[in-house]
Amino acid sequence: MESLEGNKLIVKLQKDLAKNGVKKLDAIVKDLKDLRPYALEEQDPTLTKVIRLTYEHIEDNKTFNIPLPPEEGFEVEVEEGEEAPEEVPMIISTIETDDDRVESLDYLFSLMLDRKNPSNVQDMFEYRDALKAY
Repeated sequence: MESLEGNKLIVKLQKDLAKNGVKKLDAIVKDLKDLRPYALEEQDPTLTKVIRLTYEHIEDNKTFNIPLPPEEGFEVEVEEGEEAPEEVPMIISTIETDDDRVESLDYLFSLMLDRKNPSNVQDMFEYRDALKAY
């Protein structure tokens, strides 16, 4: 994000997440709703959509269930005689603990801070797609 105020809000989200984990999700939802106008102002449709999908996901599920994107070069294990899928699905494993939720949500916030990095942009697309598919 380019906005100084938007970046401050993302850092606040990360600090609150580190301090409270996924126990105070109402505050995270509120801050994400406050962050969205900054993305709109910057005319960043992917970031705008990911922010909205994230707070809607948290509101609907009362938690954050989107795992970290797979590492580059990740290979799907294929049984003998089966064909490998054309695309590697993001949701390869489920999130099992609150620590997993915190790690994934914190990573998503870090992606929002640095939108210029091409691999961050790709991971943001992965989160967008996973949130839409959930």
